[in-house]
Amino acid sequence: MRQVEAKIVELGHYGRIATITGRFWAMDRDNRWERVQKAYDVLSGRAVAATATSAEAAIQHYYDHPLSETQKGDEFVPATAILDPLTGRPLAHFTDGDAVVFFNYRGDRPREITRAFVMDDFTSFERGPKLDLYYATMTEYEAGLPVKIVSPKPPKLKNILGEVVAAAGVAQFRCAETEKNPHVTFFFNNYRKEPFPLEDRACPASPKVATYDMQPEMNAAEVTRLSKEAILSGKYGLVIVNYANPDMVGHTGSIPATTQACEATDAGVGELLAALKSVGGRAVVCADHGNAEQMWDPVLPGPHTAHTLNLVEVFIVGDDFPKATTKMTTGGRLADIAPTVLHLMGLPKPVEMTGESLIVG
Repeated sequence: MRQVEAKIVELGHYGRIATITGRFWAMDRDNRWERVQKAYDVLSGRAVAATATSAEAAIQHYYDHPLSETQKGDEFVPATAILDPLTGRPLAHFTDGDAVVFFNYRGDRPREITRAFVMDDFTSFERGPKLDLYYATMTEYEAGLPVKIVSPKPPKLKNILGEVVAAAGVAQFRCAETEKNPHVTFFFNNYRKEPFPLEDRACPASPKVATYDMQPEMNAAEVTRLSKEAILSGKYGLVIVNYANPDMVGHTGSIPATTQACEATDAGVGELLAALKSVGGRAVVCADHGNAEQMWDPVLPGPHTAHTLNLVEVFIVGDDFPKATTKMTTGGRLADIAPTVLHLMGLPKPVEMTGESLIVG
């Protein structure tokens, strides 16, 4: 923040920081609209619950006086308006005729607050009249939003995993609780909202707690139950499951809670592997990034709450897996997971997939 403030001074005070808020409030993605409203109210000037004399002062005050023992860190900084030193009033807020450029390049977290600002029929909380804004987003957050897009997404990918499986006439099932459901549906399908033919989905609700260290098991039990039911039904040739626990609880920085989160995930995966074994299935168990494996930052020093760049493991499990004649390749990358799944299913890899099966022989 000091670097940003220094750059503003260097540029001749071209612009000022008018509000500060953590992603816990403004970047919710789980329909916690009471959180989003707090950020919206400060940005729109409808209501100001917290103020500070500068952005740095706002952050430092929160560091010194966190909301609770479980709400520490930048993501929990309350929605705060910065005061003008001359007038004692908030520096600025959005008004009719303003231009807004949303620099967040993710596709999930900016959606809710963007809807609040741009949708005519918005009803998720009482926002008052819609502001007349020129609203530009870094990328397409969601189809149908009335915004200007700075960097449109590249052309749709062809022959992604779900599409190939559907084209082969194989039914598939996707399951994750609400915190991670887009990761097995919308994102997994290359920003496609609609399921592919023969694609069924389940989305149990994540627990409504302030932070997930308060309920580290989250809704793993229901994710497991629904996915196990899908496996045992014999209806599906592909079941895709995401357990949110290690990542979402890992973000809290609580080692005891993250341990419980990993235990809950381990129990769920164990049940699913047993179910697969009973029907002669195979499983690919992997992650797309690290988090829970590093809970302490020795440089700070303090809790490590972010994703890591550590390599992730991948396990291929199945009683009928031909161990004697098949070897895993060395190395590998995430792009190799889909070709590996197709290999296990006996389906050809399309030319559009640049990855290779992790199985040779």
